[in-house]
Amino acid sequence: MSPWFQNDNRLPQTRLTVISYTIVGLMALLLLGFWKLQIINSDRYAQLAERNRIRSIPIIAPRGAMLDRYGRVIVDNYPSFSVLLLRDDPVQLDHMLPQIADGLNLTLDDVQQQLDAAKTLPHFQPIVIKPEATPGDIAFIESHRADIPLLEMLMVHRRRYPRGGFMAHVSGYVGEVSADQIEENSRYRPGDIVGKAGLERQYNEQLMGVDGMRRSIVNSVGREVGRLEQTDAVPGKPIRLTIDYDLQLVAEESLVGKKGAVVALDPKTGDVLAMASQPSYDPNDFAVRISKDEWQSLNEDPERPLLDRAIQAQLAPGSIFKILMATAMLESKAIPADYHVFCPGSAEFYGRVFHDWKKEGHGTVDLHDAIVHSCDVFFYNVGKQLGIDKISFYGANLGLGRKTGIDLPGEEPGLMPSEAWKERIYHQKWYPGETISVAIGQGAIAATPVQLGYMIGGIIMGGRFHQPHLLLSDQAAPEVDFPISDSTVDTVTQGMYGVVNEPGGTAFASKLSGIEFAGKTGSAQVISNQGLARAGKQADLKDNAWFVGFAPRQNAEIVVAVLVQGGEHGASAAAPIARDIVKAYYDKKQGKLPPQELTTQAVPGIPPAFAAQSARASKPNADAEEGVPTKPDPVAATTTPVATAPVSVNP
Repeated sequence: MSPWFQNDNRLPQTRLTVISYTIVGLMALLLLGFWKLQIINSDRYAQLAERNRIRSIPIIAPRGAMLDRYGRVIVDNYPSFSVLLLRDDPVQLDHMLPQIADGLNLTLDDVQQQLDAAKTLPHFQPIVIKPEATPGDIAFIESHRADIPLLEMLMVHRRRYPRGGFMAHVSGYVGEVSADQIEENSRYRPGDIVGKAGLERQYNEQLMGVDGMRRSIVNSVGREVGRLEQTDAVPGKPIRLTIDYDLQLVAEESLVGKKGAVVALDPKTGDVLAMASQPSYDPNDFAVRISKDEWQSLNEDPERPLLDRAIQAQLAPGSIFKILMATAMLESKAIPADYHVFCPGSAEFYGRVFHDWKKEGHGTVDLHDAIVHSCDVFFYNVGKQLGIDKISFYGANLGLGRKTGIDLPGEEPGLMPSEAWKERIYHQKWYPGETISVAIGQGAIAATPVQLGYMIGGIIMGGRFHQPHLLLSDQAAPEVDFPISDSTVDTVTQGMYGVVNEPGGTAFASKLSGIEFAGKTGSAQVISNQGLARAGKQADLKDNAWFVGFAPRQNAEIVVAVLVQGGEHGASAAAPIARDIVKAYYDKKQGKLPPQELTTQAVPGIPPAFAAQSARASKPNADAEEGVPTKPDPVAATTTPVATAPVSVNP
């Protein structure tokens, strides 16, 4: 045998079998992989390949406009451009980033931070690195399209609000969607602009449109070489408000330089005809992006411009509460309707002396005189006989201590105290002396301007309380019925008519010729006299001035609630504001005040008189979700029992 074959080592048959099966298995795996790649995941990889040459640019839908009740545009949009950064090619992006930052007048750190924040997003999804492009930015992008293909301009519609903070708390403002909002609503995407406060937030779903998309063909270096299909954006729906721009203007101008709120309602429907709060802010500052310094300044401002005092200032209502007391007295029949009291200027209850605002007293007064002259001693006695729980019962049913349900976010409920409330909150019993102070709207009671307007409107309408609302609708607003007898309504309205029209009435100076204007003044302490003596005569501790009025005397068409914080006297600080609004309402109704023209182009041009006078026209604004406070004003909200005997102030 040849020596070549003597050392021939043959592989055992088993090993050949194993090797064969291994080779077959590997081939099967490869075939399976190809099958998954070509058949199962073909659509996915086709899309990825498509994105290498197809670029999608969003088309932002404009938000719907806000119109007043007559169709005049108050809030709309203006065209603007944002700068988009395309992140398809990370290597190219790193190389060009310094040039991009320099050309757009941004710091490299700022751009890098924005990129870091977008790391979780797909690379093919562009990000906005400059919300508002300047003419210089646009020129830079256009002139460098060939060598910097990573920049695109995105046309957007910025929100345009009236200047000087006009109607700012009602309209609210917009801002970039937060992470929490994205979690709550799957419709939102990072970078979306949504309502953050006011009506912008309340009706965001109606005002937001549906974004479109433009698809274009790009080459290997990212340059656009052709366009494909385009899906147009669907604009948001406009909303028509119950606001009457002419009355709103009177309300806003009347509060310039003051701290307070005005609410004008139609008691028959609940329509809000005007609503203003000052100090205010300019929502235009949020249309692009507010800086941290501006945001901090707004939050730390002692004037609290972010507080919507119309629905959030929870303050003692003062003598306005006497109208509720009169209603409770007559409806409960616990006290005769012809009840009389002699007022010497003070009265003693439970071993403590309670003073009347008029030191020399009012003499013998009945209910009508007590309302007209705002006699404290009369209502001290009424409060003592009714007791806190009966007062609380009527207060709760007449709208105090709960939200009115107005269609604005952040409304506060106020406080209507009772024995059970004090026991639950303070684990203490209610002392009868506390009822005496509550009877004149002081002590442990708090209400907002919209609540007081709602309450008075319901009382004069015979116990029909229509929910205040700002969206004009064909459907009737929800209604709460707490029937009040015609005799009670007549007695109360006659008393309020006397406040304005009878000599000696606390608001006689605000009488209107030819108009049956009625109302009730009120002044409320923000601190007890003993506390004020210790603190000194500080301006921010002056009494709050209130007035709630309506017209005409029967079948009222308009109710106006006015708060002037630190105004001291309702008769001199608050009543004239309500008078001017009611006068404007009738002047317009009689054709003496022609409606002001408002067009889309005129939106930012709120009359110069208002913009010039506005004390905060030049100050920045804030973001509602983070910035609109939801707690009562710390200076004036009185929600704890008064330990010392209160002394009433001027009505």
